Amino acid sequence: MITSPAFAGKRWGVLGLARTGRAVAAALIASGGEVWAWDDGEAARAAFDGPLVDLNSADLSGLAGVIVSPGVPHSAPIFAAAARAGVPVIGDIELFAMTAPKGRIVGITGTNGKSTTTALVHHLCTVAGIPCAMGGNIGLPILAQDPLPDGGVWVLELSSYQLDITHSLACDIAILTNITPDHLERHGTIAAYAGAKARLFAMQKPGATAIVGRAAQAAFGVQSGPGTTTLIEDVALAAAQADWPALQGPHNLENARAAIAAARALGITDDVTAAGLASYRALAHRMEPIGEKRGLLWINDSKATNPDSTAPALTAYPRIHWIAGGRPKRDANGYADLSAALPHLNNVVAAYLIGEAAAQFGEQLAGRLPVTQSGTLDQAIADVLAAATPGDVVLFSPAAASFDQYSDFEQRGAAFRAAVAAL
Repeated sequence: MITSPAFAGKRWGVLGLARTGRAVAAALIASGGEVWAWDDGEAARAAFDGPLVDLNSADLSGLAGVIVSPGVPHSAPIFAAAARAGVPVIGDIELFAMTAPKGRIVGITGTNGKSTTTALVHHLCTVAGIPCAMGGNIGLPILAQDPLPDGGVWVLELSSYQLDITHSLACDIAILTNITPDHLERHGTIAAYAGAKARLFAMQKPGATAIVGRAAQAAFGVQSGPGTTTLIEDVALAAAQADWPALQGPHNLENARAAIAAARALGITDDVTAAGLASYRALAHRMEPIGEKRGLLWINDSKATNPDSTAPALTAYPRIHWIAGGRPKRDANGYADLSAALPHLNNVVAAYLIGEAAAQFGEQLAGRLPVTQSGTLDQAIADVLAAATPGDVVLFSPAAASFDQYSDFEQRGAAFRAAVAAL
């Protein structure tokens, strides 16, 4: 657990008592702070072992801050109430920054690829023998982790929601993988969304390193920080991509370039990086090879919840049977258009569509490749088995959210994995 004297002798509000909220409360209490905790869910409140105060109606004056879950929108009443009381609303990443943690910090954001890049940088540090920890929007809550020594490296995946309520996280290395329209229901416009991402650079100090995709820098005017800037596309490779079994496809080449640049900035040699790229194993649900069955290679890419994330996956293998669909996401012009996001379908033998998006996706793909309206994942797998030939690849990359048939992309990916295992 990370504690800090900066929290001692102060009263803090914690709104949201899921895993991160509980970690925040525990760290504040262990640091000598007082906590007023609340969750609108009765079950979460009942499971919390500490003082409960309804922050929605309490007098917030006198609090040192209110720590909220990143999922709490700025339209929530707590923001206005805290502003009236002169109390800052922050997240656990800002609390982490307030502890003045030892070690260097690598912060990684972007619409797509940030989880893989985060895990890859962490893996390269591990291979290099550098004490490191991974957190933020991935892994354990950051305040629940053990402190690192001076030579350690914190590798943090940071969402736009988290960056919105973070003000003093000065990353030694900041990475922005890319920006495509996403979370517009929260941010309103693509400019506001890009602005939230760009905060990662604005908080850097002179001498820091910024690593950014050229398109993100040019198309959305993202300005890097006051230190050295490296464009991801210009990063020379440490080894051939063919030697990275878990990092196939152009999107993973982009992720690897960003990680290579970070590794070099951390002083990791290219030969160590090359070994790390070869030994890296894919995160669950992110271009995850789950084995060969019935002569076919099955790939779980359930994390691909929008067309821009799916597009590069469709170029990663020569003969792909593509299972897609779910709840379609909106872009700046309404529902995302597959025909615009997927300019190249040369490697796709056929598409098998499921969920709410099936009819819409079918219309958008009409005339471009054979389409089967499968409806459900189990039926799509059956349809693939009837059509595929040995040596083909089955790619489950939905290009849509999961919430029509599953609770989240993890449950959806687990269902795919289980169905393949049962073949």
